[in-house]
Amino acid sequence: MAETVFAPWDDANEKPLIRFRNVTKRFGDFVAIDDLTLDIYEREFFALLGPSGCGKTTMMRMLAGFEDPTEGAIELAGQNIAGVPANKRAVNMMFQSYALFPHLTIWDNIAFGLRRESSDKVAIAERVDEMLKLTRLEKFARRKPHQISGGQRQRVALARSLAKAPKLLLLDEPLGALDAKLREATQFELMDIQEKTGTTFVIVTHDQEEAMTVASRVAVMDEGRVMQVATPTVIYEAPNSAYVADFIGDVTLIEGVARARSTPATGPATSAEEPAPAAQTVRTPQPNALGLWLHDKVLAPVIGARKDIVRQLPPPSATEAEPAPNAPVEVPSGGVEIDWADGQPPLISVDGDPALDGKRVKLALRPEKVAISKSKPQAVNVLQGKVIDIAYLGNLSTYHVELANGTMIKAQTANTRRVARRDITWEDNVWVSWSGTAGVVLDT
Repeated sequence: MAETVFAPWDDANEKPLIRFRNVTKRFGDFVAIDDLTLDIYEREFFALLGPSGCGKTTMMRMLAGFEDPTEGAIELAGQNIAGVPANKRAVNMMFQSYALFPHLTIWDNIAFGLRRESSDKVAIAERVDEMLKLTRLEKFARRKPHQISGGQRQRVALARSLAKAPKLLLLDEPLGALDAKLREATQFELMDIQEKTGTTFVIVTHDQEEAMTVASRVAVMDEGRVMQVATPTVIYEAPNSAYVADFIGDVTLIEGVARARSTPATGPATSAEEPAPAAQTVRTPQPNALGLWLHDKVLAPVIGARKDIVRQLPPPSATEAEPAPNAPVEVPSGGVEIDWADGQPPLISVDGDPALDGKRVKLALRPEKVAISKSKPQAVNVLQGKVIDIAYLGNLSTYHVELANGTMIKAQTANTRRVARRDITWEDNVWVSWSGTAGVVLDT
């Protein structure tokens, strides 16, 4: 049975769990959220991503009930929650500081919210034990927060937030206090717990890698506006603006003027336009040196002397001939070419929109899609430059290559060899190249 892809946002019949409808939030004259419309679906792990001051925390505080919108409406499960107190919403929030009670055990920290709403000790105990098992904290139940690690405290805070089974869990920079190695491991734990519980998670973060790892969809924000909402793959591979391309991951942006390229003719060519097929040379087997010697020394007395024959195969036909070593690369028709610098060849993007003809655009190139070599390669886009800097990342190296006009371009390679055996280093003259589909053309 084929696996079902989780993509409720692509289903017109699916109703969102959360709806922002033309929401604006002002603090005096400052506009923190500017006419925002956004849908978040049940069981999503949704990420709000952006720089400090972009409005993502304000959005979360409005969902939690700590702020009300100045204009517009916010709906949770079809109900307008504007004006509904925080403690009356089916929403819980996990803070960056975790806010654990230092004098209570782990078990009592998780049970705290449940005890405020119920006196059923058996039901509370069962729910706390369930949360301890879910977060793998059973053996730490009787310890105090200062007796466990930072990653374990993060799981305690998560267990306490999930204990009341909220429809929506808000996570405000939940992994910011963890070191890089622990943060990476905890990201996968969060994803696993979210999938098991089915709770909708909305995470606020400025860490691009974290958002791309955990989220089903990412909303990239800037100055109170959502710039793009899409899956991590689409956000990275097909950004809709130079801002998104530059904010997500590493990228080189090359600006220039787009020119539409010719498109291939449609339909089959007429018989008059079709060239006559070339006559095929029949290449029959010919005797080799040993065959000739056997004929002359052994068979000649019986069948007679041989006639003169060609001792080599006829030359190959034109269709069989191998391309010359420096033959130009065949470039598919269509797309755009970008005039970007005097004395430099135009850059070709076969996926570029011809409607951008005559406009200033930016070509976004991810470094892993740019090849680097010391000899000139055969590729659609080839430029020469000098290695100015090398960022060694262990498994990868990113080369910063300065082109003749001063433009800096990044190329990335996997480190399959030891450092001493690599053939490209600082100040080397190199070639950078990429295919006609590697870059994304963006309207400036």
